[in-house]
Amino acid sequence: MSEDIQNRISNGFLFANEADAKLSELERKKIEYLESKLDYEKPESVLYVYNKMIEENMFKTPVGIAYEKKLQDFLLNRKEINVSDISVIPLNTIFDRSKRENPYIKKKSEEEIKAEKSNKKYLLITSAIVNALLIVAIFAMFMISLKSDQPNIINYKRAITDQYASWEQELTEREAVIKEKERELKINTQF
Repeated sequence: MSEDIQNRISNGFLFANEADAKLSELERKKIEYLESKLDYEKPESVLYVYNKMIEENMFKTPVGIAYEKKLQDFLLNRKEINVSDISVIPLNTIFDRSKRENPYIKKKSEEEIKAEKSNKKYLLITSAIVNALLIVAIFAMFMISLKSDQPNIINYKRAITDQYASWEQELTEREAVIKEKERELKINTQF
């Protein structure tokens, strides 16, 4: 027997996968714990625990469901327990392979499939147009930023260099005017 099959066997059942086998083993441990705590001399307490297990969907594997069935049979054989108080065991599995499809899911007609395809095509075209417009907008913002006189992250070097150049030119002009005035007044400023 292969190791894969060995890992899928638990409590006498061969499960479809290893995770279900591990879940079965956990359920077996829960059953052992419950058995150590249950007092079969008090059927009302057994009924309470049984109904709570069913309500909380405590067991999902055949191991747990078999234990629920064992408790159900015990309760059905007790005269002091009202049969209508005993919950039924829900089976959340489909056994007939021809009925495996979910009866609550409606099959889509050809018209619905075509409508979905055309809707997807429309959404794709709309998405492409919006993306193109966003790219144009981003390009326009970069161009505006490059042409702007205000310093920003794109043109800060040029703007600062231009500003310092204009200050230098202004200072040079002022210095020339001051030297001209000094010559007119014959003031010697050299040290």
